[in-house]
Amino acid sequence: MKAYPPAKVRNVALVGHGGSGKTTLTEALLLCSGAITRTGRVEDGSTVSDFEPEEHSHHMSTSLTLAALEWRGYKVNVLDCPGYADFVPEALAALSVADLAVFVVSAVDGVEVQTEIFWKAAAELGIPRLIFMNKLDRERADFTGVLAQLHSAFGAGVAPLELPIGEELNFHGLADLLSDTAFVYEAGKWTATTAPIPDDMTAQEHTVRDSLVEGIVVADDDLMLRYLDGEEVTADELSKTLARGVVSSQVFPVICGSASKLVGIDRLLDIICDVAPSPLERPAALVRAPGAGGTGEVIEVAPDPAGQPLVWIFKTVADPYVGKISLFKVLSGTVRPDAALFNPRARSEERLHLIFTLRGKEQIPLTEVTAGDIGAVAKLASTYTGDTLTPRNMPVSRVPAGSGPDEDGAGGGSSWLAEATTPVLSVAIHPKSKADEDKMMTALHRLQEEDPTLLVRRDDETHQTVLTGTGETHIAIAMERLARKFGVGVESEELIIPYRETVTANAEAEGKYKKQTGGHGQFGVASLRIEPMERGAGFEFVDNIVGGVIPRQYIPAVQKGADEAMSEGGTFGWPVVDIRVTCFDGKFHPVDSSEMSFKMAGALALREALAKASPVVLEPLSMLEVTVPNAYQGDVMGDLNSRRGRVQGTETGQPGESVVIALVPTSELVRYAIDLRSLTGGRGRFKARHDHYEVMPPNLWDKVRREHAGAEK
Repeated sequence: MKAYPPAKVRNVALVGHGGSGKTTLTEALLLCSGAITRTGRVEDGSTVSDFEPEEHSHHMSTSLTLAALEWRGYKVNVLDCPGYADFVPEALAALSVADLAVFVVSAVDGVEVQTEIFWKAAAELGIPRLIFMNKLDRERADFTGVLAQLHSAFGAGVAPLELPIGEELNFHGLADLLSDTAFVYEAGKWTATTAPIPDDMTAQEHTVRDSLVEGIVVADDDLMLRYLDGEEVTADELSKTLARGVVSSQVFPVICGSASKLVGIDRLLDIICDVAPSPLERPAALVRAPGAGGTGEVIEVAPDPAGQPLVWIFKTVADPYVGKISLFKVLSGTVRPDAALFNPRARSEERLHLIFTLRGKEQIPLTEVTAGDIGAVAKLASTYTGDTLTPRNMPVSRVPAGSGPDEDGAGGGSSWLAEATTPVLSVAIHPKSKADEDKMMTALHRLQEEDPTLLVRRDDETHQTVLTGTGETHIAIAMERLARKFGVGVESEELIIPYRETVTANAEAEGKYKKQTGGHGQFGVASLRIEPMERGAGFEFVDNIVGGVIPRQYIPAVQKGADEAMSEGGTFGWPVVDIRVTCFDGKFHPVDSSEMSFKMAGALALREALAKASPVVLEPLSMLEVTVPNAYQGDVMGDLNSRRGRVQGTETGQPGESVVIALVPTSELVRYAIDLRSLTGGRGRFKARHDHYEVMPPNLWDKVRREHAGAEK
C-alpha cells in the first residue's frame, strides 16, 4: 500500500451497540474497495476483523481491529469497535485516534444504550459523527421510526441524506436527497445504477429534501441568501457546506443501507471521502513538555508531514507468534522503516524496524506513514499503550484525547470518560497446576500490556490473586486468552472480604507455657489485660510489669506473641484490631525461661482474653457514588437499602443524571457492577472506595465465618 498525504487520509471508527452490524459493515467496505474478494460471516467466524478465537466462540467483537482500505485515491483506516458494554475502553481507544465516528444503528432495534454511551463519548472528545442506518432489508425495519428516535436522542442536527427505496425484504435502493437521484442495487451487487426518484416517493423526497437543504444552507450566509432569493443551489455546493457542518459537529448525516445485502456501501465510502474531515481539518494534537510532576507546558502539534516525528501508541496486541504489535498514530512528521525514536517514559530508544498497516490480522508493509495516518510496528521492547515516541531532543508526551488545556494550561480530562474505562468487577483466580503457578504472574502482566483496563494485584492479607475488569465477559475472555496465548490455566474462586474482629469489654487472662523435654525446658507465664479502643486506633501494647516478675528482655517477646495471635485471627478467625493489651503480671524461671516461652505465653493469654471480652466482627464499608439517569434514581436507592446501604445524599450530575452517595458494606458490592448494569439497562456507572470498618450485625457472623472457611478450603 502506498503512502498517502494527510489530506487523503480518513480515520473512521465504526461504533454502536452490539449486534448492529459493525463487523459485517467492515466486511462490506473491504469487499467494495477490492481489499477482499468475498465477505465472511460473524456466525462462521470467517470475518476479517473478528479473527481471535474468543471472538469466534462468543460471536462478538472483543477488541478494536484496524482494517485499512483504499477508495478513489483515499486511504480509509476503518477501526471496527466492540459494541458490548464490557469493551467500552476498546471503542474509546479507537475514538481517541479517529477523525470521524460512524454510528451503526439497526433499523430494527433502533437507538440502544451503547449507542447513546458512545455518542456521549464522541461528543466529549469533539469527534464529528455520521449515522449509518443498517439492516433496512430485515423484517420489522422501520426507517421513519428509528429516524424519529435519532432526532429525539441526538437532537436537531440529525439530517437524513437518503431515503430507502423499498421496505424490509424489498429494500433495494436509495433516494439521494442532495442530487435528487435514485440509486438502485441488484441482488448480490454492490454497484448501483442511477434512476429517477420513484413516483410514489416524489412528494416525500421533496419535503425531506427541502428540510435538509434549509438545515445545510444556514451554515453559509452567502448560500442562505441565494437560497432565500430562489436561486438554485447545486449538489456540489450543498456537499461542501455539509462537510463544514460535519467537521464542526453541527450536522450528523444519516445514511441508509444494508451491510449484508451490500446496499449503500459504495455511497457510504463516497460520503466518508467527500464529507468526513481529514487529519488536517481536526484540532491539533496536544503534547506536554517535560516538567516536574507532569506540569510541563502543553503545546499544540499540527499534523505536518515535514515536522518532527511524533508517534502515539493507542493499542497493543500480544501476538503469540509475532510478539507484541503496537498500533500507532503519527501526530507529526513522517515515519519510515528503521526509524529510531525515543520513549520519554521508559527513557529508552526504540527502533521501528518494519512498519505496516493491518487488515484484520493481515500485515501490509508500508514504505512510510505520514502525519495523521495510522500504522503498526512489531517488537517494541519498552513501549506500551499510551506512550509517545519522539526525537531524543523533544521528549514530549501526548495529552489524552478530550483533555483540553485548563486555565493554567494543563490538561483537563473527562471524569466521565475516566469512569467509563475504570475496571469495577473483581474476581479471585488461582492457577490450575504448579506449572501454571510459575508462569501466571508473568502472563498476566503481558496480558495487561494488551489490555490496560485489566488490573492485577496480589492481596497480602487474603493471599489471593485478584483480577479486576469491566464485567464478567471481559474477565472470562481474559482468562481464555491467558490459556490460549500464554499456556496458563486459571480458575476463579470466591473473593475473600477482609473482615476484622475487635472486643467490646475488658478481660484478663493468664497464659502459661511449660514444656520439659530433657535438659533445659521451656517456662513462661504472662498475664494480659485487654480493652477496646476507638475504631481505627489499631493496636497498643502497655508494659505494666513491676518488681521484675518478667525480666525486661522478655517483654518484647510477650508483645510479639500477642501481636502474632491477633494477626492469625480471633474467635471468629479474622485479624483482631483496635485493642489495648496490658501486660501486668507473670512468672519466669532462671534456667528454663526464654523468648520463645514468653512469646507462646503472650499468644495463649491473648486468645483466652479475647474469648472473654465480648468479641464482635467488623466489616469494611465502602463509600459508593452511583451515577444514573434520573428515571432510575428511586430504583437504585431501593436496591442500596436492600444491600444494608445507608444513603448519605444525592447530587445533580450531568444533564439528566443524578449521583447517589451511600455507605454500603463492601461484601454487598462484589457483583454490583453486574447488578447495576441490569437494573439500569447499562446506563448506570459507579465508583467505590474503602471508607471505614463498622460492627456487623450479629445475625450475620456465623454466615461470614462459614463462607470464610469455605473460601480457605
